[in-house]
Amino acid sequence: MPRHRKERSRAGADFYWRYLVPATFIVLWSAGYTFAKLGLAHAGVATLLALRYGLVVIVLLPLFWMLRPPLPVRTADWVHVAVVGFFIQVVFFGFTWSALTMGVSAGTAALIFSLQPILVGLLAPRLTREQVGVRRWAGLALGLSGAALVIFSRSAVDISSAVGICFCVIAVLGMTAATLYEKRFGVSQHLVTSNLIQCGVGFVVFVPLAWVFEGMRVEWTGELFVALGFVVFFNSLISITLLLAMIRRRGAAPVSSLFFLVPPTAALIAWVLLGETMPALAWAGVALATVGVAIASQPAAAGKAG
Repeated sequence: MPRHRKERSRAGADFYWRYLVPATFIVLWSAGYTFAKLGLAHAGVATLLALRYGLVVIVLLPLFWMLRPPLPVRTADWVHVAVVGFFIQVVFFGFTWSALTMGVSAGTAALIFSLQPILVGLLAPRLTREQVGVRRWAGLALGLSGAALVIFSRSAVDISSAVGICFCVIAVLGMTAATLYEKRFGVSQHLVTSNLIQCGVGFVVFVPLAWVFEGMRVEWTGELFVALGFVVFFNSLISITLLLAMIRRRGAAPVSSLFFLVPPTAALIAWVLLGETMPALAWAGVALATVGVAIASQPAAAGKAG
């Protein structure tokens, strides 16, 4: 291939991974909280998650049969994929959705979840040998400040449920563990394979929980179908796939910094779709978080630590 074509192809891939993929992930991930809350009005946490993962498996099985993607070769590879799936699909989503049903406001949850990039930044050097330098820490600090500014300016913080807040903390720890585990032990698997295994883990865990504790009770309404459609296709099939792909390609710390944009993006979505207010301070927070993420997600220069 001529040199100029290689450079053009490299530039296109760089734009794709640095801008298009992160933007798509943030929008879909942020909107997921709204649709989850919509679905939880008609089904219990375990029941809704069991339905979610069951539907994902149903969608992926025909694709798996047609594409015949390779399966993990070693037993350890199966375990690595399943462990990441457990931390994300069971711990993160299970405790996050439970916290929402306990009255924890979306703003409070978002503020706690904004701590995840800080935890990854603290643990990554020791657990994944990924260095987080001064520049990246400055970006993380700006990102956290911007996310907090958006949340507090919209008066979206409520600490009335201590148990719910504890559940949010456990969810953050689950996502942190998944991010670091994927970076250290994750091996490249076909997207259909990894999604099928991980959502299969979620299905196996939540079906008995839904049966025993919730009786698998469901109100079959239009809202429920809309919510399920979103969390199945856009959260489980697209968002998680993009997240794991970015972690493998770019590293745990820079990808985790994207979570600072979740509160601002969720606020913007609510502003556009629900007419919720966006004070001037909230817009300033959006700008600050965006600048922070831009700094924290920049690739480290050769020979330097982020």
